[in-house]
Amino acid sequence: MVRNTDATLKVCEIFTSIQGESSYAGVPCVFVRLTGCNLRCSYCDTVYAYSGGYELTISEIIAEVKKSGIKLVEITGGEPLLQDNSASLIDALIAEGFTILIETNGSISLKALEDRACKPVTVIMDVKTPVSGMSGYNDFSNFGLLLPHDEIKFVLSDESDYIWTVDLIKTYGLLQKCRILFGAVTSGLSYETLASWIIRDFLPVRLNVQLHKYIFNGDMRGR
Repeated sequence: MVRNTDATLKVCEIFTSIQGESSYAGVPCVFVRLTGCNLRCSYCDTVYAYSGGYELTISEIIAEVKKSGIKLVEITGGEPLLQDNSASLIDALIAEGFTILIETNGSISLKALEDRACKPVTVIMDVKTPVSGMSGYNDFSNFGLLLPHDEIKFVLSDESDYIWTVDLIKTYGLLQKCRILFGAVTSGLSYETLASWIIRDFLPVRLNVQLHKYIFNGDMRGR
C-alpha cells in the first residue's frame, strides 16, 4: 500500500556509496540515513546522526534517491524505526521499483514493517552485544518476525561478546531463521582473530568486514 508521500521524516543525509556490509557487500547502494537513535553504543561510528538533520517529505526523498540511478536503497540511522513514517517511505520507494534494505538496532518491534513477505525488503538487525552497553535493550521477540532472506548482524568487541553471541544463536536457533553476520570493533578485536574463532567452531556465519572503510576514508561522512 502506497501511503501519504507528503508525510515527512527527519533526514541526516542521503548519499551514494558501495554497500560495505551484509550479504550485499560490494554492491552500489543509495543510503538514506534518518536522524535519531534510542541507543548509545560504546563503539558508535555515526554519533552525528543522533540529532540535527532536516525535514524532507517522502516525495522529496524519492526525488533525491532517483538522481543516483541506483535501485538498491538502504534506510539506516540512527534508528530508522523511531520515525513513524519510515514504513510509508519504504512502501513509496517499493512502488517506484526500488529494492530496500533497512538496518535496525533490534530494540523496536518489526511489526511496524507489515506484510514484508511479499515485498522486496530485507531487514538487517544489529543485535547489541554486552560490550556495546546496550544489550539490555534487545527485543528478542523480533527473532520470531524475521524472514529467511533477512540478516542478523553481531558487532563483537572481544571474546566475551563472541561467547555470548554463540550462546544466543544456539538458544534461539538463529542459524535456522536467517543469515548471520559477524563483525568486529577493530579497536578491540581483529578480523583475523574473529575469523579464527569462526573457523575453529565451524560456525556457518558470514564474516562482515566494513568494506566501505577500506575503500574510502573511514572518518568521512557520506561513505
